[in-house]
Amino acid sequence: MTIAKPVSGNSEWAGARWSRGQAQVEFVLSFMFIFLLIFGTLELILLVYTYNVLADSAKEGVRYAIVHGTDSATCSGPGGVGVTCSDSSGSNVVAAVQQYAQYSFHSTSAMTISVTYPDSSCDPPGRVQVQITYPYQPFFGLGWPTVTVKAAAAGRIVF
Repeated sequence: MTIAKPVSGNSEWAGARWSRGQAQVEFVLSFMFIFLLIFGTLELILLVYTYNVLADSAKEGVRYAIVHGTDSATCSGPGGVGVTCSDSSGSNVVAAVQQYAQYSFHSTSAMTISVTYPDSSCDPPGRVQVQITYPYQPFFGLGWPTVTVKAAAAGRIVF
């Protein structure tokens, strides 16, 4: 350990003069790093939560669609051979998705929900796909950009 010599005509030590405020600067830099780390982690958790809500909502829409095929009294989909469904646009499936997602922190009006029947029929064993896109607004802001979160689910109609 070296000891600084006193500056001529001054009783202060030369090393002490240059280290004033060092603790405050280190505290501010450490605090900023920890602040960004904590809020970044919370923001990531909320983003993952948003994806999980959308994925579960899409799965719920697929569940609704596979149970309400042409053999159901409340048919959803484009219909089938000799069957006309009252809900050919899939609006009941969209309503099921929105009803499931309404209990989360997310606006269901901002969700874009797309229901497609790749086989052009809701006859068993036809396929159904539900896709959801949602513009995720960062909860804390902090200048982070809006992210579009997408989730999808698919299934086969069984009834």
